[in-house]
Amino acid sequence: MSRKIVLVRHGDDPPDDRVVTFAVQNGFEPVFVRPFKGDKLGPPGPDVAGSVVYGGPYNVFEEDKHPFLNDEADWIRACMAQGIPLLGICQGAQQIARALGAEVGPYAQPVHEFGYYPISPTPEGRDFLPETLHMTQAHFHTFAIPEGAVHLASSPMYPNQAFRHGEKTYAFQFHPEVTIEGFRRWQSNPWAAFGRPGAQSKVEQDALMAEHDARQADWFYEFLRKLFGTAA
Repeated sequence: MSRKIVLVRHGDDPPDDRVVTFAVQNGFEPVFVRPFKGDKLGPPGPDVAGSVVYGGPYNVFEEDKHPFLNDEADWIRACMAQGIPLLGICQGAQQIARALGAEVGPYAQPVHEFGYYPISPTPEGRDFLPETLHMTQAHFHTFAIPEGAVHLASSPMYPNQAFRHGEKTYAFQFHPEVTIEGFRRWQSNPWAAFGRPGAQSKVEQDALMAEHDARQADWFYEFLRKLFGTAA
């Protein structure tokens, strides 16, 4: 039986991010599911070794407008109930927080993290993130830390950057999965937040990318190894 990592996507970006690379290099079958296009998730089967719910453009509290979010919430709850390793990234993290009953949305005066920002561990998060690292960001919404979850990381503008619920569910506001090539696509995208409060300029982004991307990648691949193991 193949061991699958189910990748819940909210866009049509090429499959060149670090989660896909990790899965292929470690013997997993990456399975792409796009509920926003009508794909159905259903209940997780015994061949599901883990799941990642990616970022995207959807407000996670607009289930009436985007009914597929309800299907994804059912998937998130089923993974948690079955003890399946689960990672939510940006929108995916907000969906996990909402499924756990926490508030999600923009600040009253939202600022944008768009670029590479320092993320620091909380006292409880030093095993998760031993030191401050610059991580890729593209957001202006945030989540509250759900009841019973462990707050793992923060940034100066957005204090809630990561949490763990139980032993196998993680939520990241930041985007360590994004490669340099992927971020270049973001920089040229019409939604790029250049000029918004808090966002870095392209010159700043390029300099920070060159300095910090490799360390971010090393940390993230090790995190994925600890969370998902290997298919063998």
